[in-house]
Amino acid sequence: MLGSTHGTLTTHSGPARVVACGEQPPLAVHGLSEPHGDSVDRDVSGRPLHAPVPDLDRFFRPESVAVIGASDSEGRPNTGITRQLVAWAERVGARLHPVNPGRDQVFGLPCHAAVADLPERVDLAVLLVGDPVPVIGQLAEAKVRFAVAFASGFAETGAAGAAAQARLADAVERAGLRLLGPNTNLNAFEKFRDDLDGPAIALITQSGHQGRPVFTLQELGIRLSHWAPTGNEADLETADFISYFASRPEVGAIAAYVEGLKDGRGFLLAADHAARNKVPVVAVKVGRTETGARMAASHTGKLTGADRVVDAAMRQFGVIRVDGLDELQDTAALLARARKPTAEGVAVYSISGGTGAHFSDLATAAGLRLPTLTDAKQSELHQWIPDYLNVANPIDNGGHPVGDWRGRKIIDAILADPSVGVLICPITGPFPPMSDKLAQDLVDAAEQSDKLVCVVWGSPVGTEDAYRTTLLGSSRVATFRTFANCITAVRAYLEHHRFAAGYRSPFDDAPRVPSPSARKAQGLMRPGQQLSEHAAKQLLRAYGIRVPREQLVTSAAAAVRAASLVGYPVVMKASGPQLAHKTELGLVKVGLTSASQVRDAYRELIDIARYEDVPLDGVLVCQMIERGVEMVVGVTHDSLFGPTVTVGLGGVLVEVLRDVAVGVPPFGEDQARAMLGELRGHALLDGVRGAPPADTDALIEVVLRVQRMALELGGDLAELDINPLVVLPRGEGAVALDALAVCH
Repeated sequence: MLGSTHGTLTTHSGPARVVACGEQPPLAVHGLSEPHGDSVDRDVSGRPLHAPVPDLDRFFRPESVAVIGASDSEGRPNTGITRQLVAWAERVGARLHPVNPGRDQVFGLPCHAAVADLPERVDLAVLLVGDPVPVIGQLAEAKVRFAVAFASGFAETGAAGAAAQARLADAVERAGLRLLGPNTNLNAFEKFRDDLDGPAIALITQSGHQGRPVFTLQELGIRLSHWAPTGNEADLETADFISYFASRPEVGAIAAYVEGLKDGRGFLLAADHAARNKVPVVAVKVGRTETGARMAASHTGKLTGADRVVDAAMRQFGVIRVDGLDELQDTAALLARARKPTAEGVAVYSISGGTGAHFSDLATAAGLRLPTLTDAKQSELHQWIPDYLNVANPIDNGGHPVGDWRGRKIIDAILADPSVGVLICPITGPFPPMSDKLAQDLVDAAEQSDKLVCVVWGSPVGTEDAYRTTLLGSSRVATFRTFANCITAVRAYLEHHRFAAGYRSPFDDAPRVPSPSARKAQGLMRPGQQLSEHAAKQLLRAYGIRVPREQLVTSAAAAVRAASLVGYPVVMKASGPQLAHKTELGLVKVGLTSASQVRDAYRELIDIARYEDVPLDGVLVCQMIERGVEMVVGVTHDSLFGPTVTVGLGGVLVEVLRDVAVGVPPFGEDQARAMLGELRGHALLDGVRGAPPADTDALIEVVLRVQRMALELGGDLAELDINPLVVLPRGEGAVALDALAVCH
């Protein structure tokens, strides 16, 4: 089952379609490919829609290498590094040139006094110096393509170090070369096994220790092709390596340990490139908690970003987020090597009924589907399994059939079921000869099947021949040591292929030119100010978002005339640029049914505003909407990803339950629907306690129009809050009852 084709990706969005907003053109964008000259495709805000895929071939496989600061004096730190680089250069067939003004030779190789004395143009320079900045200019003159800086003391140390790193980044940009580091290590120059076959894992980590579990997968027969220890990412960053690795034919999956992202947009483009190429990206991203975020910043000097936004961004572009290094190891290994599933059903098969039931409970709770086998299939299995044992799924064989010819018959029959795409066999402990025969039968059956066969070998010893030789010796069986890691990996595998099958890049639909709506909206913006409710609703109208019938008035008599035009009952609200919480100040009056009530309400609102010293631009007389589901839709700015769109339960529930989902533009209709599915209170939209189903299509349209607003006005619109957005019964639309907008 393992060992041939690439895997793919994970998320819930399928073909993306953006609902048109009035006169607006559909959202559009291109994917991640090498830009040509100045013809870089850009979105409406001027951001590139094509991320360049860096050509790093000569970094990982250089023909010539210079080691600046090379040493062979025992006891010096540079000596051990130089020794390892000499050995690595021999393995990859590169010519190595030591550079050190105080030596004639290093490890028997001619040593040069300066970069200018190098006998040839080198592909890669390794800098074993405390301050790499002065050397960068020399490398530029020598036309060196790549450099690695091991030195620490940069952004990870605080403000002074960050300034030093900025100077280094500027020097690198002026030089026109690409730099790995600073604060990196030797992991890019590890000794990789060259005797392993099949698709490989490419590894990205901030530093070395976090990648060790994945690197040592080679001892279990899993191929590794590259390791990029990104360090502080003054130049080359995680996104660059994702883009490059996703373009390599030998890479079946990318495993990443990410402490902080340098550029959110670049990460999205890289993830999109991997999704287009159907190469899965599995990532541990630290910073879920305040403590984790603080430690990551102190380690790498990069922002971790709001974790909810990071989660949403990864989910949208199919990046599989796992929590631990053990999960990273097992999930990446499975995704790199497993073939595309033929079905999503999971069959659990075990010697012990208790083991099967336990595993099935955990798998079902995690969202895996365990189909009940048909009566015909159960009858077939009962040819070899006693009738009193349950074979509906999970399948309990009672133990004895695995010790003879029946064992293979059972496995083949399960794999032949069209509803089964994955067979999982938990073996909680070695019990020879049963476990040995079972392991061999599973391996043999997997060799003859196009379906995924997984084994959980639960023995804590791990030296058993059935495990070390039979299971790990198979390229077609995925072997795990824990139930949890097996379930995590299989779920990721199924979600990944489901995502990849329907993936359409949201960048293909991002706007490239301002819409008529954007041009109308620009005239309403007030730099550095909060708009009044009236002005904020005009902004919504410009984007075709429905608001109640209403009029802004400046006298009691005008309020009465407006109420008759709007239609009773009405709502009256004070409107002013400094009003964020009108209800708390008593500046909202609802359910007014007569002219006298409207006059009195107007005077009271004016008096309260005068007493509270709140400037008004008038009083809104609004149509009263009395039924529907209250939602909130908004725009905020994330430090890494820029404008983000939020949807959730609105009204007072937004503060009480905080039941919201986040989307990172650009995204399509399917992703907007997936956001609704993430809400704990989603059932309210389906209709509860006799209430009719809400018009979710209209809600989705509002979300997409707000997204367009975020994309087109991102530089001017700091914050937007539509709360409540009342979603009416199906077919009747959605109405924005209140809105708050803040301009940059």
